[in-house]
Amino acid sequence: MEEEARCFLGRFVEEFPAALEEGAPLPGSPLSHKVSLVELHGESLELGLRLLAARGAPAGLSALLCQAALSQLLQSDLSPFHCPQEAEANQEEEEQLVLLQSEAVQRLFLNKLIDVALAWHQNLPKLLPPPSRFLHCSVHAIKNTRRKMEDKHLALAQFNQLFGIQDGVERAYFAVFDGHGGVDAATYAAAHLHVALRKQETLQSDAAAAFKAAFKRTDDMFRGKAKRERLRSGTTGVAALIQGQELTVAWLGDSQAILVRKGQAVTLVDPHKPDRGDEKQRIEDLGGCITFMGCWRVNGTYAVSRAIGDFDQKPYVSGDADCSTTQLCGDEDYVLLACDGFFDAVKTSEVPHLVLDALQQPGDPEGGGDAPLERSEDAAAGLRVAQRLVCHAKAAGSSDNITVMLVFLRPPEQLLARDSTTAATQAAQDSTPRDAPQQ
Repeated sequence: MEEEARCFLGRFVEEFPAALEEGAPLPGSPLSHKVSLVELHGESLELGLRLLAARGAPAGLSALLCQAALSQLLQSDLSPFHCPQEAEANQEEEEQLVLLQSEAVQRLFLNKLIDVALAWHQNLPKLLPPPSRFLHCSVHAIKNTRRKMEDKHLALAQFNQLFGIQDGVERAYFAVFDGHGGVDAATYAAAHLHVALRKQETLQSDAAAAFKAAFKRTDDMFRGKAKRERLRSGTTGVAALIQGQELTVAWLGDSQAILVRKGQAVTLVDPHKPDRGDEKQRIEDLGGCITFMGCWRVNGTYAVSRAIGDFDQKPYVSGDADCSTTQLCGDEDYVLLACDGFFDAVKTSEVPHLVLDALQQPGDPEGGGDAPLERSEDAAAGLRVAQRLVCHAKAAGSSDNITVMLVFLRPPEQLLARDSTTAATQAAQDSTPRDAPQQ
């Protein structure tokens, strides 16, 4: 890990030997033209991680670099980057909102990142994290036959390092967001939900409560952005936090997650669809209605009953997340997160067989696309699994955007070894001659 970090830092400071000059183009585009102080945290980390990942940085080092740079940024005087206050008719609730010129403040953030990299290249601190147990994560996403790609995802095995948490409890965060009506809501949720989660005081004691509050906070934050920029999109989402030996999954809408234990699928999510009994009752109690227009829709509009965004149909389309919590015993194989483009074409019960089949098949079906959270030469088969699952969903008739994320809780080769042992045992039993019947 240390040698890999040194090699990367050498390449990075060769590309960025000094601070970015005023007026020079940024090496990465910020998510927004204007950013609020509360949004600065998530959007800076998103830009930094994206910049470093594109250059092949080790994930643990990326998280530490971004955390150090952000800490320095938040201690800086940001008043020179304030946007002029714009007098608007309905600005009562946003009177205290301070907006920053995003490109200018992100230039400062990137210069802090370059400063940290230069310093660490000269003297690498003794703070590199040990290898995460979530070494094997297979992710694949395709636009499919849709005109636009509106899915977003985030795999963050280095949750603690990114936020400077040092309590000895290992954490990893994974999320898939399925946007509709545009990609803005999905992009926003992918940049901010994990930051909102980290800021919840109940994170350590009650991850489910923290998740629910974080989803609500992200929805409220996006409401402000949508109002400022006249955005109308929404997004479903499913996110998982592994905290020690506890798995907490939170969701809005029809993106889903399953846990596979000893080769058996365990459903973790009950999707929020308008025709689900309790969702239909909730919407009708609020004065809304469920109508069938090719599929069941809320007030004849959205085909999901909960989402971030979709403010034209709030509160019928709720921003309140549901959660499930599972204790991990050590016999779990993997967690799979995916959007409805996958689950509408693939049954939950099919997943274990499809994964094993994918692990057993050599070669790359589509010429690459998966990226490990950390480099691992012995996990190549595992890293191709999501591609094969996506290909299967497409062949099964899915025309939607498809995103699949597979987080292995044990090395993929152990799944293959167990399957081989099971097959050998079954073959031995089948070949054992039965006792001849007595005359």
